[in-house]
Amino acid sequence: MAPARYEDLRGLMAAMTGDEKHATAAASTLDVLWVLYDQVLHVTPEMADDRDRFYLSKGHGPQAYYAVLAAKGFLDPDEIERFGTFHSPLGHHPDRVLVPGVEISSGSLGHGLPLAVGTALGLRARDVASNIWVLLGDGELDEGSNFEAIAYAGRTGLDRLHVVVIDNHSASHGWPGGLETRFAVEGWSTERVVGVDHEKFAAACTAPHPGRPRLVVAEVDAVIPDLH
Repeated sequence: MAPARYEDLRGLMAAMTGDEKHATAAASTLDVLWVLYDQVLHVTPEMADDRDRFYLSKGHGPQAYYAVLAAKGFLDPDEIERFGTFHSPLGHHPDRVLVPGVEISSGSLGHGLPLAVGTALGLRARDVASNIWVLLGDGELDEGSNFEAIAYAGRTGLDRLHVVVIDNHSASHGWPGGLETRFAVEGWSTERVVGVDHEKFAAACTAPHPGRPRLVVAEVDAVIPDLH
């Protein structure tokens, strides 16, 4: 049976070797992914069209994502140790065709938010009341495609759209006043959670924001402790 406890996740991640280059990037997303799947997202392996959608735009180092999917029953935990090997569905970038529960193939940074905006528009047109969540790294905001998506979503009031940005201060340019200022000026509802406190992060994710898309910035330490 798949583990369903936060305490099991680091052991699952430690079993996925061969991509140590992105181990820190993966670890920085662990708490955010767990809270989203455990407390926020309306999604299970059995759900169809009425599910929430989650897009991992920060697709480099998906070990934390795979660990959470296994914990929540989307993946067979026995697949974990085959991570990155020949014929394993668990590649160094997640593939929506191969991995159950993965909504988009990602890893080429900067595309998750534009895709989420398009999905939010499509679901609005079909009158489907599902929420869209996308997880980005702060460095992705150097990509121009995100600026267009931020502006469009704010101006069109896509209030089913939610963005979580992992801010470990790795962006090339940074943002005076915090990266949330770029979203706020376009009409987004924004909040920053310093450190990934599960209770505070869940509250920020579920706060009401009628008529506006929502941004939650999760500020994490630039150096993540060893998983082993």
